[in-house]
Amino acid sequence: MSNPTNLNYTKEHEWVSIDGDVATIGITKYAAEKLGDVVFVDLPKVGSQTTYMKICGEIESTKSVGELYAPLDGEVVEVNTIVMGAPETVNSDPFGAGWLIKVRFTSLPELLSAADYDALTGEG
Repeated sequence: MSNPTNLNYTKEHEWVSIDGDVATIGITKYAAEKLGDVVFVDLPKVGSQTTYMKICGEIESTKSVGELYAPLDGEVVEVNTIVMGAPETVNSDPFGAGWLIKVRFTSLPELLSAADYDALTGEG
């Protein structure tokens, strides 16, 4: 498996790390590679609401513009300012310093395991 097993995933290529009632969200290495060199990240503001599977941000690369889908309902409690100023961090460290937002969630939908996500992308 090429994706960390301690994370959950979505079919829209986001990863989710759960800590109590807060989820840290980013895009997967697979998504970052498909996008190409990330040059701009537009993230929701702290205090804004996210709605499951609704667009909550954009990631622009030299090849295209990708949309960030909220993997759960909740309130944005933190935004990664590092990726706002250095968007290439999404490519260089998607599962670490390249995280995007933290959301205090109100409900937790069913997410994919690393094995299921690997099967989805053909990486397994």
